[in-house]
Amino acid sequence: MTAQATSITTRLLHADEGLADPYSMAPPLHQSVNHSARDADHLAEIATTMGDSYYTRRGNPTSSRLARVIADLEGAETGLVFASGMGAIATTIMALVRAGDHIVGQRNHYIGITKMLTDLMPGYGVETTRVDQRDPDAFAAAIRPNTRLIVLESPVNPMMHLTDFRAVCEIARARGILTACDSTFATPINQRPIDQGVDIVMHSVTKYIGGHHDLLAGCVVSSRAVMERIWDLSMTTGAIGAPFNSWLALRGIRTMELRVRQQNATALAAARLLERHPAVARVFYPGLDSHPQHELARRQMSGFGGLLTFDLKGGYQAGIDLIARMKLARNASSLGGVSTVVTQPAVLFAERLSPETLAEQGLTPGLIRLAVGIEATADLLEDLEQALRAC
Repeated sequence: MTAQATSITTRLLHADEGLADPYSMAPPLHQSVNHSARDADHLAEIATTMGDSYYTRRGNPTSSRLARVIADLEGAETGLVFASGMGAIATTIMALVRAGDHIVGQRNHYIGITKMLTDLMPGYGVETTRVDQRDPDAFAAAIRPNTRLIVLESPVNPMMHLTDFRAVCEIARARGILTACDSTFATPINQRPIDQGVDIVMHSVTKYIGGHHDLLAGCVVSSRAVMERIWDLSMTTGAIGAPFNSWLALRGIRTMELRVRQQNATALAAARLLERHPAVARVFYPGLDSHPQHELARRQMSGFGGLLTFDLKGGYQAGIDLIARMKLARNASSLGGVSTVVTQPAVLFAERLSPETLAEQGLTPGLIRLAVGIEATADLLEDLEQALRAC
């Protein structure tokens, strides 16, 4: 940047300045898979180092632009873009542990992370202990001499539990253990885990960063030393983001701060409406005073996000009726885009999780997950109120 901008909105627009094509208002799309070298020495250099000027599986100029903006927002040195959020997370975890190592994870994670820690990694000789993320002492108690990594996610979908980053990272750092956090649902607009001691931040770019329901990508940011380890494995796994998806994400990220601020405001208003409604048993949203971890949310978040869940007193059928009556919200599984998305986890995960696992995760039959878009707050609240009459 030509000046040291502190505003997030300005940094979103200018954090990748100084790269190629300085006079272009929009970033170019680099679709070329190969890049030619000047001479033999240059070929040897670009073929063996982390960079974006040799072969797209090693890096791509368009993806490097996107990683640079995300790393700037998160306060990290550098980053990498992957084909999906799970591609980013899986490559990160596998790059940092070996057979015989131990991971501490959370009892509540995105289902893909849970399955990786509990089903995949034991086959490679890596054990995981899962703890209640709301209790920092539980992390300390779970650590073993061979613990190499602590995997975090905050807020966690869909129950909106939080992890106290400073407390957990103090425990980890004293023992030389790396911490990696999936911060997808907070976004860099609402929290910066690295500022609070986390070593690695991971995102599903598909969601709030891309923000338009039209791309699949993931990103990891950290120190250069850590990222080189992750990059090295990415050469083998090959889960590298497509340049076109990175180009779409660059377009989306420019307006992320504006979108997220609107989503924060609408979600808080919706949570307050739902908390007062007689058809609703309980609302889960860290921005509410009634949330058990509200004070922690105020300390480590600058906004509370566009995702909330609520439990209907009428149970399973009430959830089906509510979603059927909503006019603005789409019934879909993913989230984070410009349009509001609503889903019933008991329906979404019925074929993938047992009733016991659903209960363990707190996924009651009448639980509804609402991810607000950028519709006018008043319009969405009116739609929500008319749908609740069916319950």
